Amino acid sequence: MAETGRRAFVCGHPIAHSRSPLIHGYWLQHYGIAGTYEAIDVAPQDFARFAGSLREEGFAGGNVTIPHKEAAFAAVIRHDAAAEMIGAVNTLWFEGNALVGGNTDAEGFAANLDEFAPGWEKSGSAVVLGAGGAARAVIHALQQRGVADIRIVNRTLERARELADRFGAGVSAHGAGAAAELLGDAGLLVNTTALGMHGNEDLAAEPQHLRAGAIVTDIVYVPLETPLLAAARRCGLKTVDGLGMLLHQAVPGFERWFGIRPEVSAELRALIVADMEVGA
Repeated sequence: MAETGRRAFVCGHPIAHSRSPLIHGYWLQHYGIAGTYEAIDVAPQDFARFAGSLREEGFAGGNVTIPHKEAAFAAVIRHDAAAEMIGAVNTLWFEGNALVGGNTDAEGFAANLDEFAPGWEKSGSAVVLGAGGAARAVIHALQQRGVADIRIVNRTLERARELADRFGAGVSAHGAGAAAELLGDAGLLVNTTALGMHGNEDLAAEPQHLRAGAIVTDIVYVPLETPLLAAARRCGLKTVDGLGMLLHQAVPGFERWFGIRPEVSAELRALIVADMEVGA
């Protein structure tokens, strides 16, 4: 039996661009749940106070996005294993009166590849472009699924080394100039950088260096087909866009707050794609 009358939220600064209310609103309507999910703009200096007032305000929990994920990590009593490894929290919920934090980005990343490129975890070496918070989630997902050779490529080598040290055996750090050589025997290429977003059309890497049968995925989803994915498709490679990661990472939170594990359906995906086209 689903719980009803519950409140959940997404907070960030800014937050007007967030598509999370559309995703969760769709599920609330689809499953006939009398709950609410609202977008709340919270300035960085106000986050601790906001997090401390959630129970009083009647929230069952919510999502946390930029720039609050690390502040959320510090605000909770306990973290799940993914948040601990990633060092950031994107989902909040209560266990009794204790505010608990998790990170669902790794789960969302893996579920997206499971849907569109099943068997991806057997593709061998993976090259991860970027060394920010999203890269941490991707590396955690790769390790959880048994990928034993993960190569981080980043403009600032020191940041890549910090991640390699954090995640340990099988993770190596490389400067941007090493990308072409590293791609030669890789089976999976993941872009976690902002390259390819609207207004930033540079290629994150040259996919023609990849072997036949490799998979290319981009966590950027606006545009849906980034320059990297377009180039990979022209090379005959399997591509997976980043929208599914956004949709799948939303699933665990909704289940915790509203009592039903929702489905990422073709109808939901089409709804978000249509909204993206309106906003383009």
